[in-house]
Amino acid sequence: MDGQQNLTKTPLQLRIGCAIFYFISGFGYSTWASRIPTIKHQLNLNEAQLGTILFAMPIGLMLTMPVTDKLLSRYTSRAVMLFGSLWLCVIIVLIGYSNSAWQLALMLFCFGSARNLMTLSINTQGVAVQALYSKSIMAMFHGVWSLAGFAGAGVGYLMVYYSVGIHYHFLFASIALLVLTLYFIKDTIDQKPIVQSKRPVFSLPDKYLLKFSLICFASMACENAMYDWSAIYFQKAVHSEKATATAAFVVYMVAMTSGRLMGDKLVTRIGIKTVLKFSGIFIFAGLMAAVLLPFTVTAMLGFVLVGLGVSCVVPMIFSLAGKSKNMSSSSALASISTVGYTGFLLIPPFVGYIAHASSIRWSFGIIAFFGVMMVWLVSKLKTGDSHPAEESTIIQEN
Repeated sequence: MDGQQNLTKTPLQLRIGCAIFYFISGFGYSTWASRIPTIKHQLNLNEAQLGTILFAMPIGLMLTMPVTDKLLSRYTSRAVMLFGSLWLCVIIVLIGYSNSAWQLALMLFCFGSARNLMTLSINTQGVAVQALYSKSIMAMFHGVWSLAGFAGAGVGYLMVYYSVGIHYHFLFASIALLVLTLYFIKDTIDQKPIVQSKRPVFSLPDKYLLKFSLICFASMACENAMYDWSAIYFQKAVHSEKATATAAFVVYMVAMTSGRLMGDKLVTRIGIKTVLKFSGIFIFAGLMAAVLLPFTVTAMLGFVLVGLGVSCVVPMIFSLAGKSKNMSSSSALASISTVGYTGFLLIPPFVGYIAHASSIRWSFGIIAFFGVMMVWLVSKLKTGDSHPAEESTIIQEN
């Protein structure tokens, strides 16, 4: 840490400040996701059209990545995070005033850029705060993101239930996030990241780490498909009211958040490999329950299983990859992230294309098999003991 900065801030203050910006990122994203069905209806979009528009967000995120890397090499992560948060607040408001498909696509492109600025800068902050603690706290930051997602989904449900217009909903949310940004920015670390040697923006995993990357890909594909399509699934397949459809998204977020809060204890008790295997089983069983029994109660229970299934996969895979003996931890995480976020960004639009060509039940049935793929890949991981103390041997064996 720079010697002259943050002298008056305790580690706890910096930890809280960093966590607030994880909250801002999660709440901002779930605010948009909670109103996707309403936006789809207002703009009279079919599933394929919505799927095409959703591509704008990953395009904006990916194209902004090298720009964000350059900004972080020239300015402090606090400055980039502040800009990203302010940009996020502006874009959320403008999404609420989008009156055509092309306007929505443009705003989602900008939304993707804002999310990239936030994601890279808050994780840079998280690593810096982590260095102040002897125990791991990174999982807590990601748990805060999930709690924020749940909070945003809950507010979205109330807005739908009371028929509050999207533009008012998004304006109120942006004002609240703006207040948090301006108040807590002083409680973050004002430090430039360590400049690393030049490396490609996108790095691919080696042969052995590929299985970890594919597990991450499968989980993140299902996770973001649920973010974007869970409420629409209830409207189209379960034939529920708008409020119930939004509640389905809330149920999913509650389950995912609960899973992340319980994840560390489960890993300690039964081991990472066992938790990963059951994660795949839950994803498959949950999606198939919603597909084969498209009724309110059964589909809700299915969404609970999916939320529990996707909750801890990425943190556990990152934990294993960081212990790789074949390459540095940063290189391993970067390579797995490249493949994993591809699933997170690209699969949800394809759900729309499949739904338009056949039905949304077919699209959910197809992505259910990502759970089967996860179970198969986890079964290929070799370990003599499934408990955490021995889990590092998984990634050392060839």
